[in-house]
Amino acid sequence: MLLILFKRFLRKSVPSQAVSSEQRLGPEQYVEKIRQGDEGLRDQFIAEYYPYIAKLTSRFCKRYVDPNRDDEFSVALLAFNEAINQYDAEAGASFLGFAKTVIQRRLIDHVRKEQRHLQAVPYSTYDSEGDDGAVYNVLDTRQALDEHEMNRNITERREEIEELSLELELFGITFPELVDNSPKHADSRQMLIGIAAMLAQNGSLMAMLRLTQRMPIKELMDQSGVSRKTLERNRKYIIALAVIMSGSYPYMNDYLDIRIDDTTAGKEVSR
Repeated sequence: MLLILFKRFLRKSVPSQAVSSEQRLGPEQYVEKIRQGDEGLRDQFIAEYYPYIAKLTSRFCKRYVDPNRDDEFSVALLAFNEAINQYDAEAGASFLGFAKTVIQRRLIDHVRKEQRHLQAVPYSTYDSEGDDGAVYNVLDTRQALDEHEMNRNITERREEIEELSLELELFGITFPELVDNSPKHADSRQMLIGIAAMLAQNGSLMAMLRLTQRMPIKELMDQSGVSRKTLERNRKYIIALAVIMSGSYPYMNDYLDIRIDDTTAGKEVSR
């Protein structure tokens, strides 16, 4: 059982008590320190994100996953640990976004492996007779499940916002602040989107941002031609957009209707 395989690794990783009282590190900072040889942080890192892993696993399985009983949770834990070893900060993606992809791929592999034997089961095996004598097939309920899947998007949007809120918290940014700091003019908004895109698409700058939690002002000044004052005044808005663009936030991208227009990149912002 995969649960037995991972039991020893998690012996010290109790979610509610294992994380020390030290100042919380960002995911990229954890990975960086582990890569530098501080393996003692690995268990702490996994324990701190234990609820996050459980939530991703339950969402994938479309049911509650019991961390103490279900193999799917052990698969996700192993995948999270694998993501720590494979993450490349220079690629610019957030660690949580990368880990989410690895977890989903490993869970897909697990489900395919577990369900291979079902391919040899006849379709009629799923027939059952109702009280009225009519024959029903369990697989025919797929249409109802598809409708349920559409409704599930509402839950996924809410969970995506919660994940984004946690990531922005590392930069001292809240959603109410984003509303207050959003530019009022369309051309200003488009210009800031262009600058955020420059940041999001530059792996080294995003790695610097995630590790230091400070926006690379000088580098963005050189690339965009925009003044330091403008960049500093819109720092939180630019960081938030860059985090969304470089992370796994499809609903937020659609909601914000982000479009990049390079012709606006060098214009100053009017508020």
